[in-house]
Amino acid sequence: MQRGFPIELPAFFLQWENYITQPGLRTLAMALSVLLVFALFGRLLTAVTLRLARGFLLTRELAVHLEHPVRVLLPLLGLQGVWHAAPDELPLIAFARHLTSLLIIACVTWLGLRVLRSLRQVIVISNPVDVADNLRARQIQTQSRVLLRTLSLFIVLIGAAAMLMTFPSARQFGTSLLASAGLAGLAVGFAARPVLANLIAGLQIAITQPIRLDDVVIVENEWGRIEEITGTYVVVRIWDDRRLVVPLQYFIEQPFQNWTRRSSNLIGSVFIWVDYSLPLEPVREELRRLCKEVPELWDGRVCVLQITDTSEKAIQLRVLVSSPDSSRNWDLRCHIRENLVASSSANTTCPATAARRPGGGAAAPDRQGAAEHARAGAPAAGLSDCASGLPGELALQLRERSGICISPWRAACLRISTRSPSKRTVSLTATWRSPRISAQA
Repeated sequence: MQRGFPIELPAFFLQWENYITQPGLRTLAMALSVLLVFALFGRLLTAVTLRLARGFLLTRELAVHLEHPVRVLLPLLGLQGVWHAAPDELPLIAFARHLTSLLIIACVTWLGLRVLRSLRQVIVISNPVDVADNLRARQIQTQSRVLLRTLSLFIVLIGAAAMLMTFPSARQFGTSLLASAGLAGLAVGFAARPVLANLIAGLQIAITQPIRLDDVVIVENEWGRIEEITGTYVVVRIWDDRRLVVPLQYFIEQPFQNWTRRSSNLIGSVFIWVDYSLPLEPVREELRRLCKEVPELWDGRVCVLQITDTSEKAIQLRVLVSSPDSSRNWDLRCHIRENLVASSSANTTCPATAARRPGGGAAAPDRQGAAEHARAGAPAAGLSDCASGLPGELALQLRERSGICISPWRAACLRISTRSPSKRTVSLTATWRSPRISAQA
């Protein structure tokens, strides 16, 4: 049987007696003992601190957030003391000291970030925004969040710089960088221009506060609320639960709407096109009744009905109503629009059914078609139902069953003349687009 090739072990395993010496074993045993003692001491210290700090908000939040960093930092400090007390001749002692120094710097950075997080939590608890009058609370939270995020960035940068300075090559690079600070500063500044611009924009937002947390804004034609303000961007929660991420610079350089800059009160408008024959005073009474029946939506400040536009066939009514905030104003406007349309349709003797614009208003009348319509001897109204008992879909059914295309502004009024209590006569007078269509009708 052939013998396999011999396995070559690393030099560390072949010369293990050179690395594991009696002073090294003593140092290792001391390090393990110090780690165990300081770990137990850290747990005891944090437990006592948590129990003593329960009565105060600031001390409680600090104790909760600093529990884990303290439990890690204390054993590392003890371990570093053991490494520095050990003889310099021990193998790998320089590497152990350097590694422990890096861990201590990282833990101190973590500790500083946790302190800032505990302060932010204290501010959030002390200034809740889920109350009716939360303007002052949103101002404080916005300022504190932006400033604390900026401080967090500086703490991370300082921690990273401190870790890099423990390396001799990085220290030499920093010295040469300072020696050529002019050209290097320009290069670094140009490369970091977006980051610095967002940082400065964040400080401007924290000081001037064009936006605050939970503000209602219109950004890029989207209605939403400010959900989060970070060091580089703002998250806007849109009404349908989408998120719009906007850079901080946008709110400094671009115009936008803020509906809650000073207060959340808002006035909304509703536009309705009705016939000239509709009496306005009953509509005003109905509007006041509709507002009073929803006191949770209407704040009692504004309730106005006005004529704002006219056309050849209809008049435009504008309703102005006020609410405590934009969400309730939207619900109030929908409530008023639905009920006024239903009420106007029920109470009008001959309501106009002029063609509507895509945006909801009446379309501009076709003047040439109206003139032809008048010369034909037909009424100037659109295709409408002048009797309360006739379904409004009759004209559409007529068009679908006959296959005739009736122009909206050239169609005449569909009228009912009642001959007896049990019989009704429907007459349709219309002008057609061409003789062929007229013959077909």
